[in-house]
Amino acid sequence: MAEIKFPSRVGVWWTSDTWPIREVQSRAREIEQLGYGSLFYGEAAGKESLTQAAALLAATDRLVVGTGIANIHARDALAAESGGRTLSALHPGRFVLGLGVSHAPLVQHRAGTYAKPLATMRDYLQRMDAVSEKVEPGARRPVRLLAALGPKMIELSGSAADGAHPYLVTPEQTARTREILGPDKWIVSEQAVALTTDRETGLRRAHEHLKIYSGLPNYQASWRRQGFAESDFVDGASDALAEGMVAMGDTEVIADRVRRHLDAGTDHVVVQVLGDRLSDDPVPALRELASALEF
Repeated sequence: MAEIKFPSRVGVWWTSDTWPIREVQSRAREIEQLGYGSLFYGEAAGKESLTQAAALLAATDRLVVGTGIANIHARDALAAESGGRTLSALHPGRFVLGLGVSHAPLVQHRAGTYAKPLATMRDYLQRMDAVSEKVEPGARRPVRLLAALGPKMIELSGSAADGAHPYLVTPEQTARTREILGPDKWIVSEQAVALTTDRETGLRRAHEHLKIYSGLPNYQASWRRQGFAESDFVDGASDALAEGMVAMGDTEVIADRVRRHLDAGTDHVVVQVLGDRLSDDPVPALRELASALEF
């Protein structure tokens, strides 16, 4: 298995597009000090992914930084491969290059073409593999994970990459991913959490979080495979889907959901703290969760 130097089995998923980068660096240092093993973040319409990785890696000492995911329509394969090698050369074992095909509406918004996701990803990875060894000679390429939800993309994440970065999945889906990939590939599972004992507050945060995803065909297809029904795909998701995707409750409830992913075969879980607003600071909740998430 390719090397990732996770200091612990639980990390953080936080997209900080609306935050100034120096404040993000400060939060990354605190996340590291709290004992979390990683900081993953998305790429939709905000900060450029590899630039942000460089800033976060430079600001920390042990924290693994991962793109979750870098949109392959945002840069060509040469840029992704050469940028990843440079980060890997500077910070061996601490950078994870998560890659994904994104979603048709987001790609089309960038004036791109969204077609045949599996073939597009396979071709992109082949072009990355073809980049000359003269680019960052002697440096190992970073671990590559794919945003893999369907069985064919999960299979590709094992045959052409180093594993998968599932997002919005149940522990049972983590187990299915492990079954497909076998024991020698990485799985880094995302888990959204709402740290509150008030169910209505938890549901409100979950529904707000899921609004952007509930209308996307890729996630709807994934949720069907996970046992949810068409009636669950209302705007912001049904209560049943919200509770399936978001761990709501006190620190022990959240720790139990994380533990279930680990028991199902994931190597590392990244928790995404949901607040009342998308721009809320996740660190206060992460402080409260830290002692319960010592895995």
